[in-house]
Amino acid sequence: MRPARRAAGFSLLEMLVAMAILGLSLGALYQATSGATRNVRMDEKYAYGVELARSLLADYAVVPLSGTAARGETTGGFLWRVATNPIPQQGPGGLTGGALQYIEVSVSWTDGSSARQVVLNSVVAGAGET
Repeated sequence: MRPARRAAGFSLLEMLVAMAILGLSLGALYQATSGATRNVRMDEKYAYGVELARSLLADYAVVPLSGTAARGETTGGFLWRVATNPIPQQGPGGLTGGALQYIEVSVSWTDGSSARQVVLNSVVAGAGET
């Protein structure tokens, strides 16, 4: 007589362990995917904020001699602010007061529960009142 062969296949315990490992792996993969999606959204908003600030800096390349202040909001919920102040002229020079202006462009937005902001500072030309 021949000895009985053990049946080939997985036991119930082996199947439960395999399903538990699969579940943990899929959960980790889901979290990694959602985190990557969140990072892409944050990067898109940051890039838009920087480009908006650069665009405002270009729009206000020449400002009145007395300085200017402006603010607004885009349809996407980005708040922006532009403020200029005349640079004091020291000593006798060829430049009139206000010919150069400090400019600060600020763009802010909310990203979930976090507040984000981009600030650009530069120097622009002052011109006669328009």
